[in-house]
Amino acid sequence: MDQNLRSPHRLLIELRIEHADLDSLIDQATAQPGVDELMLRRLKKRRLALRDQIAALELQLQPPEPA
Repeated sequence: MDQNLRSPHRLLIELRIEHADLDSLIDQATAQPGVDELMLRRLKKRRLALRDQIAALELQLQPPEPA
């Protein structure tokens, strides 16, 4: 069971959840007047980094296509 907690599939799910949470947080922040631009840039940068991690992990998990 311990190995299941550290599986790449589980990590992928956790990264997707965090990405979705950041999407929601960014949407809420942009809807408010007087938003902290520095905070917003940091959130967007983190979201972009998560997207890159997700894409890399998805590539690792996909079986190679036959030649």
